[in-house]
Amino acid sequence: RDTQMAKRKVTNLTDVSEITCVVQKGMADEIVQSLLDAGIQGATVHSGVGTGIRERMGLLGVAVEVEREIVQVLVSKDQVDRIFERMYLAGRLDTPGMGYIYAAPLVQAATYIPAHLLEDKDSLSSLGV
Repeated sequence: RDTQMAKRKVTNLTDVSEITCVVQKGMADEIVQSLLDAGIQGATVHSGVGTGIRERMGLLGVAVEVEREIVQVLVSKDQVDRIFERMYLAGRLDTPGMGYIYAAPLVQAATYIPAHLLEDKDSLSSLGV
């Protein structure tokens, strides 16, 4: 078993950021579709529950849903601005009470990447990493 482990190695991804978008329930599909349309290979979606002011928000009196969907995607540093904006618009985050988005650089990230893609940096860009 140790010899098998010795042959394997971690492929660390560098200059990678994670974009997290927290939105109203039902909006994740639109955001994920916008990512697929942009050539991103996939995203992680999970459910959550928001806490805080639940009845009304500000003077606009907009009802705020408590159930949330969280969309997370890893992207290369040079794609952060483009994908961030795409997710923001797809999630309608310019509307009060719809949610929020943030991007954070990652200290370390790794996943399986086929050897032929590692040799071709442009291919990695198309994967979103």
